[in-house]
Amino acid sequence: MYAALWRALPGPWWVRLFLVLLLVAAVLYGLFFYAFPWISEYVNPQEVTVE
Repeated sequence: MYAALWRALPGPWWVRLFLVLLLVAAVLYGLFFYAFPWISEYVNPQEVTVE
């Protein structure tokens, strides 16, 4: 899967590396600022009870 992504990206290896790092940063940004806060409304780790 990663090899297919690497081959699909245009340019020399340093441009591909920059694009991969940019994609990883965009995914992490989306997770931390949109996905995780939305999920935290439904999953509250402070309300855990173990019996």
